[in-house]
Amino acid sequence: MQFNFKEIFTAFMILFAVIDIIGNIPIVIDLRKKMGQIQSEKASVIAGAILIVFLFLGKSILNLIGIDVNSFAVAGSFILFFIALEMILGITLYKQEEQSAVTATVFPLAFPLIAGPGSLTTLLSLRAEFRTENIIVAVLLNVILIYVVLKTSSTIERLIGQNGINIIRKVFGVILLAIAVKLFAHNIKALFI
Repeated sequence: MQFNFKEIFTAFMILFAVIDIIGNIPIVIDLRKKMGQIQSEKASVIAGAILIVFLFLGKSILNLIGIDVNSFAVAGSFILFFIALEMILGITLYKQEEQSAVTATVFPLAFPLIAGPGSLTTLLSLRAEFRTENIIVAVLLNVILIYVVLKTSSTIERLIGQNGINIIRKVFGVILLAIAVKLFAHNIKALFI
């Protein structure tokens, strides 16, 4: 094993930007209000497990079902696009079924908000550039940060208030929309080359 702090830091920052747990605070708060509670530990562990399993098996799983990474990324960009529209316009496109706090912890929190198509695609890209052990450390650091943010989301809500949450929600909605467009544009080109 050869740990490289520069690689760990770079991979951590890239994953942090793509996972965007700070931008997801408004969604976490909404889920907490709808469900009563969210199991922060469980959501963090499940998201971390999905990310690490996908790091090792992602490309093989996609190849097995006949999907290339670019197609997966384009599909992920659509999900991010619709989540961004919900954040910006204050509408609900995703039909909420009757679900418990346990269900909400797994879907949509652990997957696709934390371990979503954007972060899974990013992991495949990072694997081509960095050593696997450095990516694993970066994933684990992000999972710890995710846990802290999920656990303190109520405190963050009290500190910034409803108006602050609405502003953050709209700003990060626009950022998420831009990430979706970039992900789509980059990968749609690769599909036709």
